[in-house]
Amino acid sequence: MSVHPEAQNFLVLTAQAPELDTRTPAENRAANEASQHLMGEQTPVAVVKDVLIRDVPVRIYNPYPGRDRQPVFLYFHGGGWVLGDLDTVDSTVRDIAATSGALCISVDYRRAPEHPFPAALDDCLAVTAAVLEGEVQGVDSHMVAVGGDSAGGNIAAVIAQELRDVIAHQVLIYPVMDLSSFQTPSHEQYSAGYFLSRKRLEYFYDSYAQAHDRRDPRLSPGLNKDLEGMPPATIISAECDPLADEVSAYGEALQHAGNVVSHVQFKGQVHPFVQMSSIISDALVARRLIAGELAEVFLRT
Repeated sequence: MSVHPEAQNFLVLTAQAPELDTRTPAENRAANEASQHLMGEQTPVAVVKDVLIRDVPVRIYNPYPGRDRQPVFLYFHGGGWVLGDLDTVDSTVRDIAATSGALCISVDYRRAPEHPFPAALDDCLAVTAAVLEGEVQGVDSHMVAVGGDSAGGNIAAVIAQELRDVIAHQVLIYPVMDLSSFQTPSHEQYSAGYFLSRKRLEYFYDSYAQAHDRRDPRLSPGLNKDLEGMPPATIISAECDPLADEVSAYGEALQHAGNVVSHVQFKGQVHPFVQMSSIISDALVARRLIAGELAEVFLRT
């Protein structure tokens, strides 16, 4: 294993960041927002607007506003359920919308620790249900995909499990799959020095799960044994990521249950490379890959 030179540059830039548990959630969010210059340029999309869907704030990206019955990709941002918002994933969702041609809806769910589990999941489920039930004008409720990165990938995996009969596709970008254990080789190998440290994960898990049973599949979807009939999955992972093994294990479990899975692991990359397109070129490769998979899915649906 060797860290990609661009990923190494990212690690150098973030090496001196204070530990999350030494600051308030508001201070951590402000610091995260200050790093937006690393997240890439805003690719033009015909219509971008902030609205409420079932009282949940969302940002809608519509590349073809004149079209009716458009396919929809619902995106749930990462940030350990504590950080992240519509702005921190704006460049990512813009690129996916522009390249896939799908109407994309980015969800600004409630964050922990102020709103612990299942608040974030409930908000994302509410928006997904509204789209599936035809409450969003101009979309095709039979062509709905869900996805997200890290904590957002965790939420997307849970929603894909719960709504497997009506979701067309799932996109899981280095998702958190098991909050109950750190007993994997990748958790041991990458526990420190690769941005998403064990200490950061413990902070995020404590903030979101709090007193809830962490083996609950709605918290840890990788522990769900019922995986038959799942939506096809596009999985993106990073080699130098403590989550790498649990992500790979979930992809294998989906395949063993008879599901279609496309899993691409980016060698030498670190969590959260897909968001860092200003300094990590693989971010744009991953975004194009995701958009291409979605375009193909919606063409077949």
